[in-house]
Parts: sequence; structure tokens; C-alpha cells
Amino acid sequence: MTNRSPKTNQNYIFRALRKNWALIFALLMVAAASATFAVYYLKYARLIDTTLRDGGLAKSSTIYAAPRVLAQGDAARPETIAQQLRRGGYSDSRDNALGWYKLLRSAIEIHPGRDAYNQESAVIRVENGRVAQISSLKSGGSRAQYALEPEPVTNVFDHTREKRLVVPFNAIPKVMVNAVLAAEDKRFFRHSGFDAVRILRAIWVDLKEHRNVQGASTITQQLARTLWLGPERGWRRKIPETLITMHLEQTLSKQQIFGDYASTIYLGHVGSFGIRGFAKASELYFGKDLSQVTLPEAALLAGLIQAPATRNPFFYPERAKARRDVILNSMQQDGFITAQEYQAAVSAPLHVIRGATDTSDAPYFVDLAHESLQNDFGDYDFQNNGYRVYTTLDMDLQRDAVEAMRVGIQETDREMRKRWKNYGTGETPLVQAALVALDTQTGAVKAVIGGRSYNTSQLNRALAKRQPGSSFKPFVYAAAFGSALNKGGQVITPATTVDDEPTAFLFNGKTYQPSDFESGIEGPVTLRYALVHSLNVPAVKVAQMTGYDKVARVAHAAGLNDVQASPAMALGSYDVTPLEVAGAYTIFADSGQFMKPYLVQSIRNADSSPVFESSPQGQPAIDPRAAYLVLNLMQDVVTSGTGWEVRTRGFTLPAAGKTGSSRDGWFAGFTSKLICVVWVGFDDNRDIKLTGAKTALPIWTEFMKRAHQHSAYSNPQPFQPPSGLASAAIDIDSGELATPDCPKVRREYFIAGTQPSQFCHLHVRGLAAIP
Repeated sequence: MTNRSPKTNQNYIFRALRKNWALIFALLMVAAASATFAVYYLKYARLIDTTLRDGGLAKSSTIYAAPRVLAQGDAARPETIAQQLRRGGYSDSRDNALGWYKLLRSAIEIHPGRDAYNQESAVIRVENGRVAQISSLKSGGSRAQYALEPEPVTNVFDHTREKRLVVPFNAIPKVMVNAVLAAEDKRFFRHSGFDAVRILRAIWVDLKEHRNVQGASTITQQLARTLWLGPERGWRRKIPETLITMHLEQTLSKQQIFGDYASTIYLGHVGSFGIRGFAKASELYFGKDLSQVTLPEAALLAGLIQAPATRNPFFYPERAKARRDVILNSMQQDGFITAQEYQAAVSAPLHVIRGATDTSDAPYFVDLAHESLQNDFGDYDFQNNGYRVYTTLDMDLQRDAVEAMRVGIQETDREMRKRWKNYGTGETPLVQAALVALDTQTGAVKAVIGGRSYNTSQLNRALAKRQPGSSFKPFVYAAAFGSALNKGGQVITPATTVDDEPTAFLFNGKTYQPSDFESGIEGPVTLRYALVHSLNVPAVKVAQMTGYDKVARVAHAAGLNDVQASPAMALGSYDVTPLEVAGAYTIFADSGQFMKPYLVQSIRNADSSPVFESSPQGQPAIDPRAAYLVLNLMQDVVTSGTGWEVRTRGFTLPAAGKTGSSRDGWFAGFTSKLICVVWVGFDDNRDIKLTGAKTALPIWTEFMKRAHQHSAYSNPQPFQPPSGLASAAIDIDSGELATPDCPKVRREYFIAGTQPSQFCHLHVRGLAAIP
């Protein structure tokens, strides 16, 4: 054997490398590609596994409306209860993680899952269209009421907002599954994530047409894009899409993949919300549960997948129907339906429901809630931790507000056309409006409308600073009546008289002279008459008698922090928002307590554990006796004062309120259950030249009539005076104790010890004052 020198060995190696360089290079490239593939596969596998482990589709936080509470005696049917549960995410399948229900002959069983809002299983029995009994399935004990699963409103968004209803595969009707398979991926249950036949066909069509015409993405690939990649196109995206698709197919069952796809696919916009998933789309386009969709409806939904904007059935019904019919033809060719079923389906008209307007989806409320989450809960990562944010929004009241706004604003438009030429054009735009409704006792915000159309303008007028006009006057009178409680303070009562006459007020070296907007000069009047008829000069005189600073302090205690002490303050000349006014009126409706408006009721984390629970606490603002005196005066406003049309329009329940007229129209009022404030005006602050009674009051009345038909707000109680008040019969002109000769007498309330002692000087016959 010949020994080779080291140099000879080296030469041998070099010759071998030169001879096999191509093979070696290929092996190195394969190794590098394999390593790269492994690195990226593991990267996306960890991403997917983390998402699935953290709750999958529930990773993004969701904003919910308040739960609907059923009580014994409420109007209901088992079917309508089931419908409400489905809106909340329940189904009739026991596999539903959130919860399931079982319809009985005249009852419904409710079985919550781990993530349900209400964890108690119950059976609700119905007789003659009303809830007869609510019983716990665990203990058998009777319950006075039961909170149903809240309705999801939207996700916690950054630059988008969406509506989504997650449903498992077994809750998707077969007709919907077949329609999607025919439209998107007929071999879905047979391939492993990639359809080779479809890919080859797509390549052939694209080459023939010299452009990208034929799509080849499977349902799994589409799900990969939807959840992890986004809408961008190109080969750079294809690599991660392929890796994610492979891992999804290895990790999830076909049924899980289809269920996630069916809950996340984008199907267009309704109002300001993007619609994700067939369950929510069925609800918004057809007004029905996904389990109830018909063959042509399922084909219509499947036809939206590729081009939801240009085939939106609300705006492009012909395109939507044409695509629907193509899907139906594919279903027949693939053997999913018979020829007879195909003919019946293509002959069916396109039937969609426009009931879900953008405002009834509460977009302005959602904006407020989102702002509250950012400002008040900044430490919470709502984008990534799957919180459930339960708000105070009452969907029934929100829908009532939408309809009341529609009816009332039409009336306002008619009045505006009488006074404005070219009304509704660029020269004179349409007036805008806002409505805020609060729970009287807690300050919980129940409904919000911030404009005529969110699609047209996202400016939330419920937060717009405007002058409240005479709707501020109750705070002047509250400060005045409360002054008698201060040692040495001036005694001012509802029977106190002031002269309604032209008056100039000197303040800080300047003269302020108000005029009356809604009436002429009245002469001597009681403070009751002055507030009920919204007289301006008496209001400023009362503020002067009380002290402008004291009035401002009452306003600040009620949350109106921008109000400054001055004569003009008495007539509402400082800017406030409708939401602030609604909160401020809680001091009258809630015995002198200021209840700060709030929108977030509670928050739970992804494990359903509570992390926040609101506990509204009232802050004393004025004495309960002073609050009641003002309330009692405002009751007269809606019966015989500037707000008298509240009664003639059919709202007869115990209520109090106040009109407001500046450059805008206002009406603020309440019952023992609800506070509602309505504002109407131009965005550019021009004078609408109409009173609040002609603009805001019709909307307020229409809303309150509708709202109080719901069981939660029905039967508001009459307002009861607190202890520490006294009453006396007085002459309504002089404000003094009535004599037998006084022609107009009323029983007036006073803080005990402040009632008048002098008999009416206008109708006195030898009567002396009470010692």
C-alpha cells in the first residue's frame, strides 16, 4: 500500500470537491432550506399553539350589552327567550362552551357553560304569554328574576370594530356547510390543507388569461390568512400561509377548522361594524338564527365570501342574487341538492331585512365605552387577553332611542322647513341631535345617540360642549332653596315673589341685561311660576339673591365643572355636554345625590374571573329637601309649563323635566326609573330659531313612552317628599298664606320652618299674620 503524503491527500480532496461540487452545493442548500423551514415552522407553530391555548378566537376582548333580566310576570315566550340566548352566544347543542338551552312545551331550560355571565342553571316556565315561574335546576328553589346571557356588541378595537358570534361546527346547519363547500372548497374534508387539483386548475387559468384570475386557497388557507396574516397578497405571504396551514391541519380536526372559519370570515359591513362569521351575518341580514337559514339564504351568505363589499345585498341586490344562483348551481353539480331544490331556490326572491341600522348597534356608545376603557383601565391589555367587558348598555332602550330619534327628528325637520329656506342643503344643513339615557338611581348609561347617522358623521354630540339655556335654571333654584338651611342665609322658597321686569345687572363692572325668550314681561311672580314658565329675569334675580358663587358650587357638585359664577350663568350660558346634563339631573331625581354617569358594569378575564365590578356611590350635592322642591316645580313644567306637550303627546307617567332654549333646543327630564336628555342644534352653532319644546321635547317624549313599556322601567313610582318638609295653602299670585277670599290657591311645599307667616295681602279681610 502506497502512503500518500499530506500534500497528495489534500490534492485528492480538492479534486473530489471539484468533481462533486454540484452535489455538495445541492446538499448544503437542502440543509439550509430544511433548517430555515424548521425555524419558521416552529415559529408559526408556537404562535398558533399560543393562540389556541389562550382561547383562540376569544383572545381579543369583547364588549357586551347589559344582560336582559326576566322577572315573574314579564311578557315572554320560550321561543323569544331562546332567541335572546342565541344572540348572547348560546345554542341548543350541549357541546356549546358558553351554554345551551332546551325548549320544552311551555318552558325553557338554561344550562350555562364555564364562560357564561350567569352561572346558575334554571328553568323558566311560561303561562299565557308571561313568565309564571323561575326555578333553579340545582336547588329547585324559586327565583324572582333571572339574568339572560348579555348580547355581544363588538370587540375591543384599535382601528376597526367588528361584530362576531362564535359557533361550534355542530351548531352550523348542513345546508350552510354544503353551500360553503360548493363555493370555496368542495374537497375540504378530503385534502390535507392544500387542494392539488384546484391549484393546477388555477395555474392553467391564470396562464391562459395572462393574469391572476383563479383563486386556489382552501378553507384552511383562508383561515390562516384571517387569523394570522391579513389581506396582503403575494409570494412573500404564501410561505407563512403554507406553514400555518400545515400546522392547523396537524393540530385541529376538520370540524374545528371549519367552525373557526365559519365564525371569523369577513362578510361585509352593516352600519359602522364589520361582520364576521355566518351566525352574525344571518342575524343582521335575515333577522334570524343561523340554525334557521334556508337554502337560498345559505347560498347568499356563501356568495359574500369572495367580495362582500361589491355583493352586499343591501346595496347591490342584483349582484348578490347572481352570485347566490351561481353557488346554487355549484351545489346541484356537486350533488348537495336536487334539481327540484335548485329550481325552487333560484326562483326565491332576495329577502334581506334592514332592521339593524347603524345607530341601533350603538356606535356612539361603543366609542364612549372604548374611551372609558382607555382612560380608566389603562393597565388592562384588552387587545390580547380576552377580557369580557360588560357594559350598562340596554339594547332595548337603544333601539327605542333610534326609533324615537327617527320619529322626532322628522317633526323637527318639518318645523325647520317652515323657518329656513333651502333647509337640508349645503346652505342650511340638517340639524343634528343627541340623546342620553341614564338609570335614575345609579347613573348607568343605558342608551346614547350622538347624531343622525354615524356613517355620515362620527362626531358624538352627546359629548359636544353647548350652552344648555334654561335647562340649567333648576340648579339656580336648588341653590336658592338650599340657602335657607345655612345659618343666617336668606330664606327663598317656591312661594317667594320677584318682579319679572326689564332689569340690568352689574357684575365685575359690566352690565348684563337678559331678555325673555319664551314670554313677555309678567310682573310679580312666584318662583314656582317663574321656573315653570321659564322666565329669564327672575332666574337671574334669584341667582343674585342667592349668590352667584353658591349657584356655581351647586353646579360643580353636580358635575358641571365649567360653569362660572356670573349673571349669565343663570341662563345656561356656559358650555356643557348632554351627557354632563344627564348626570347633573341625578341630584334632582336621586334625593340630592350626584351619580356620576358610567358605562362599564364589570370586567372578567379569560378565565371568567371577575377583575372589576362597579359600585356606584352617590356624592351629596344638595340637601334632599331642596332637591325635592325643585323636582316638584319641574313636575309642573310638564303639566302646565313650557313642557306641557309631554302630556298632550301621551306620556302620562309621573315625570319632571325642563325645556332649554339657547341657540339650540334642549329637554331634560326624568321618572323614578330613567333620566333622558335630548339636544337638537346645528353643528356650526347657528341659531335654530326654535324652542326646546318644539325640537327636543318631541324626541324625549317619544323615547320615554317607548322605554317605559319594558318591564324593567314600567310603573315608575310617584315622587315622594322627604322628611323635613311642610306644606301650606298659598295664594298663587302673592305667594302668601291663602285666605278664604283668594281665588287661586295651591298647596305649596316648604322646608320646615320656612313657610310664610303672612296672609295674602291681595285678598285679606282683617286676618293677622301667624305669630
